[in-house]
Amino acid sequence: MQDILSRRVQNLRVLVSRHGGTSSLAKKVKLSGPSYISQILSGVRPLTEKTARKFEVQLGLAMGWLDDEHIEAQAAHPPYSDHAPVMIKENRSIPMNTSLVLVLRCPDAKGIVAAVATCLADHDASIVESAQFNDPETDMFYMRVEFGAAGPKFPGLEGLRAALQPVASRFAMKWELHDLGHRPKVLVAVSKFGHCLYDLIHRWRGGQLPADIVGVVSNHDDMREFVEFNRLSYHHLPVSASNRVAQEGQILQLMQDSGADLLVLARYMQILTPAFSARLSGRCINIHHSFLPSFKGAKPYAQAHARGVKIIGATAHYVTDDLDEGPIIEQSVERVTHGHSPAALEAIGRGIESAVLSRAVTWHCEHRVVLADNKTVVFN
Repeated sequence: MQDILSRRVQNLRVLVSRHGGTSSLAKKVKLSGPSYISQILSGVRPLTEKTARKFEVQLGLAMGWLDDEHIEAQAAHPPYSDHAPVMIKENRSIPMNTSLVLVLRCPDAKGIVAAVATCLADHDASIVESAQFNDPETDMFYMRVEFGAAGPKFPGLEGLRAALQPVASRFAMKWELHDLGHRPKVLVAVSKFGHCLYDLIHRWRGGQLPADIVGVVSNHDDMREFVEFNRLSYHHLPVSASNRVAQEGQILQLMQDSGADLLVLARYMQILTPAFSARLSGRCINIHHSFLPSFKGAKPYAQAHARGVKIIGATAHYVTDDLDEGPIIEQSVERVTHGHSPAALEAIGRGIESAVLSRAVTWHCEHRVVLADNKTVVFN
């Protein structure tokens, strides 16, 4: 605990230097006088957990990093730990007992569901959620089964992997078996627009994202203060035509070093190289407005306003070599009218983009998305 409080004192020292000294910062936070902050920084007065929590909430409000919607949930968060960000809520969406999920695709045939269910029952597994889909156009079968232990013969992840292998071979399945107790690690990439990043981090801190954000990478320095306020590593990696391949190599190295399973492009406004896209196939999610292929380039909402559009929306998809045309995970739209200004359209669009990206990341991390060539099957 002392190490955590020491890190917070160091973060407070950084904020003081960035915001014109203790008097200026105290005025923004409206919590403690400059002398109080100075005493904390000098070590004369200890920074208690209660005071630190209150100070950071007030700082978040003052700087626009938090709003009233997030305060109530964060007020009841448990004590800090070495691996948790400030005010993170313990995630209870994943069962404490072993819970596994099987995801498969194969040519359609009689008996697939029965074979899977029988294998699980023979090994004391109890199905808690099951969904399947037969695509009549391709004659492919897709299935997601979530299950847990129901008796002493339940062999766990590796035991079930071995038990399911004969069934998978019989039906020529492409399949994956995951432990839902394992929270995927996510690296987020962002440029200058922060709304999707803000939303992901707030959901993560509130225990509403079934994953752990391990850091943020950006080609600009604009989001650094917000990210570091949330106790996350910020990696500023400028990019240009001359260093693009090397910069993408740094991102891949960050993913390897942090153990990240997924890269989320939260309005990361750079075109990725084909080699980079191929390297992260099925492990990189992008978000953009749904006007494409119309209104490309800068200020798409102003272009849409000029054309008098009646619907705006957002699309989340896996990244491929085809720019903004990868397999779609989630989309949403909202009706607009001639009375909406370009700024109003943009504000509505930001809300849709944030919600759509969050759902796509959640479904991916819960293993609800099955790639089907250039499409997806989503068991949501």
